[in-house]
Amino acid sequence: MTQASRARRTSRSPGFIRWVRALVAPPPSGETTVLFGVLAATVVVLVLLGLLMTFSASFVQSALTGDAFSIFRRQLLWCLVGIPATIGVALRDYRSWRPWIRVLVIVSLVLAILVVTPVGIERSGARRWLGVDPLVFQPAELLKLTVPLFTADVLARGWGRIRSGDLHALLVPTVPMLAVVAVLIMAEPDLETAALLVAIGIVMLYVAGLPTRWLLASGIGGVALVGLGIASAGFRMGRFSAWLDPNSSPALFGYQTLQGYYALGSGGWLGTGLGEGRGKWLYLPNAHTDFIFAIIGEELGLLGVLLVLTLYVVIAVVGVRIAMLAPDSFGRLLAVGLVVGILLQASINMGSVVGLLPVTGVTLPFVSFGGTSLVITMISAGLLLSIARHTRPAGSKARRR
Repeated sequence: MTQASRARRTSRSPGFIRWVRALVAPPPSGETTVLFGVLAATVVVLVLLGLLMTFSASFVQSALTGDAFSIFRRQLLWCLVGIPATIGVALRDYRSWRPWIRVLVIVSLVLAILVVTPVGIERSGARRWLGVDPLVFQPAELLKLTVPLFTADVLARGWGRIRSGDLHALLVPTVPMLAVVAVLIMAEPDLETAALLVAIGIVMLYVAGLPTRWLLASGIGGVALVGLGIASAGFRMGRFSAWLDPNSSPALFGYQTLQGYYALGSGGWLGTGLGEGRGKWLYLPNAHTDFIFAIIGEELGLLGVLLVLTLYVVIAVVGVRIAMLAPDSFGRLLAVGLVVGILLQASINMGSVVGLLPVTGVTLPFVSFGGTSLVITMISAGLLLSIARHTRPAGSKARRR
């Protein structure tokens, strides 16, 4: 069916049916560009690598339940959910989501409030999940999509005033929204995700025109608040002390860090071979989630580590290019927010594994086990792909809208 005949058929349908068809199956928008192709290929490789390494890192733990494929099967199912969602978002005009952003904000905040009530599921001292096992999800992951969309939409609506130096239009309501999100996530408690979401918003504000001195002040204030958050909880202080000296608590707070070092160190240049690592044999905690990067280093060696780093560098370069060539301010700011979110999360995860940062519990985007994280990250990639389909030809002048 051609696009014209499809449009004629849609125009003859009742209003509600037209609305549902437009929402569920909109006609493809934009064109396939080089940026689209490179980004899509990079995401596919990362997702496939994630599935492969999730199975390798988890089959020992899964075997304890009598089914060596149980964890891998769950990740595969979430991936199958994410694929059509990603394709649908990528083929739809990213600007068509703007009328739905306020609804998404309300839903995200309601879920973030619900999760800290007795309705939320508590695991290991944190109340971060909603649902019924095994179908549970983390509302904080949804906010990683909501915050860039909301911030880009608000800044784009006030773009003219912002470009003329109106700080009120720049900061309100974005900053109050970031504060509310941070407080809700901290109540779970999840200091790392709260800091990540605030950082995404601050970077988007800086790109939109936040003065550098304000950025520096925000950075200093953020570091102070993170330090206060670390000092306010005993387990965070333990992790922080173990980051400075893992051998100070080798059997408790420093255990995961030391096991991660052993896994990375035993990998060498080419690794021990896929499935041949020892860390996952219940030595390395969270081998298929927070510390899957250590398993990659152990089984695929420095070559595998460099491959992962290269894929994220490609996302960074292509993402910045997409932002620069986006046809409007909403697309530019949204691309910045999505790319910053993916790269910051990847940097925090890999930084904690190699000892540059304290252990955080943040997953590696596209790679670590985690259904909500995988689906939301894939949808974020779909939005980036949609913007890539509408980018201006290189060398053409941007229209300031």
